[in-house]
Amino acid sequence: MSEDTQQASRRALMLAAAGVSAAATPVLAAPRQTALADLKKEADVACLYHCDFGDPQRFVQMLQNIANHYSAYGADPFALQLAIVAHGAGVKFFLESLDGTSWSEEAAAIPKIFERVEDVAKNGLKVHLCEITFSRLKIDKSRARKAEFVSFVPSGVAAVAAMQSKGFAYLKVG
Repeated sequence: MSEDTQQASRRALMLAAAGVSAAATPVLAAPRQTALADLKKEADVACLYHCDFGDPQRFVQMLQNIANHYSAYGADPFALQLAIVAHGAGVKFFLESLDGTSWSEEAAAIPKIFERVEDVAKNGLKVHLCEITFSRLKIDKSRARKAEFVSFVPSGVAAVAAMQSKGFAYLKVG
């Protein structure tokens, strides 16, 4: 068993012991709405990853950085809180389908990338999608991936600022 797998297993055991389900991500009817006031720092170390870019290679690098971030903190699920705030082209990584979008030619790669998102989300990652982006690009919010860790915020940039004001560190890959 690899060290990453062992650390993920330890984290799952810690979450289970704390009464948090570490099982497969449950499917939701639609991502929930999160108000800016509800974005709270709940760990000693909290960091937001800002994703306003659409480059798949850069996104995969961000996911690797997130996985590395979790591995540095070991099995303590309460020591680290990570989140992705996605707006602009960054929302494409969280759509069920790219059909009918300007990104439709990239449709083959995105589902495999989302599998990596689901993998790191097992450690507690939260994803906040920008409603303004969905509205501006005329993408129905029901097209967003339905996962427990995905929610909508009124504005991606406002969420970034709100989280920073509440003590989240800021990281942007690229």
